Amino acid sequence: MLALAASVEAASEHPLARAIVDHAAEQGIEPRAAENFSATAGSGVTAEVGGVRVEIGHASAQAIPEHPTATLVGITVDGRYAGTLALGDTLKPTTPDAIKELHRLGLKVVMVTGDREATARSLSEELGLDDYHASVTPAKKQELVRNYQSDGQSVVFAGDGINDAPALAAADVGIAMGTGTDVAMHSAGLVLVKGDLAALVRAVHLSRATLRNIKQNLFWAFAYNFAGLPVAAGLLYPFTGWLLNPMLAGAAMSLSSISVVANALRLRRVRL
Repeated sequence: MLALAASVEAASEHPLARAIVDHAAEQGIEPRAAENFSATAGSGVTAEVGGVRVEIGHASAQAIPEHPTATLVGITVDGRYAGTLALGDTLKPTTPDAIKELHRLGLKVVMVTGDREATARSLSEELGLDDYHASVTPAKKQELVRNYQSDGQSVVFAGDGINDAPALAAADVGIAMGTGTDVAMHSAGLVLVKGDLAALVRAVHLSRATLRNIKQNLFWAFAYNFAGLPVAAGLLYPFTGWLLNPMLAGAAMSLSSISVVANALRLRRVRL
């Protein structure tokens, strides 16, 4: 069963597929050639291996009751149930702290997953998330993004799979994990190379620091021109006899540009 599953999943980019293939390799099982491979987003994959039709997709929660929080993958061979694989999605050590920091920054964190209710609820409670949505299809993920947007909220969606691509494209900011699929990375506006939520926290800090810097530069640019242009235009000449030498005006404009660039370069020292 594991050999058939690995043979089919070897052609898939899904993280669960890679987990199955890696586990098979640890057991000394090499994938065989699979033909007529097809994937249905949010449903599963099918292919022919050694003359038999293998289908892999979601399994019922009753299949392995002793694993209430595992991701269950059912395997069917030529239309007959062959077995179920239980996959445990372990948290990265940096994830709990990343969620806490996102909350500290005033952001609402919601998990949207195609996994079953028990798994999503357990993970949500462990991380202290604001909300979660389980058993969600790719189209439903996109719909959820648009629902949040219709409520007047700006949505940042982070994902790594082909099932996340529609939501990544619909979000105000789509963030793909560098360890995910190519289609997810092409649908997103930002890619976290290591696929770590700690990098998402750094991205938020950097974006806020950049926006502050832009506002500072705009303020000083307008303030400088507001003060300098009247003098250059001779507004004070009737009262004080002051005129601005063109050479000094040119030097002042150069210094203004230098000050803006110097202020922007301070972003290199921002603590992320």
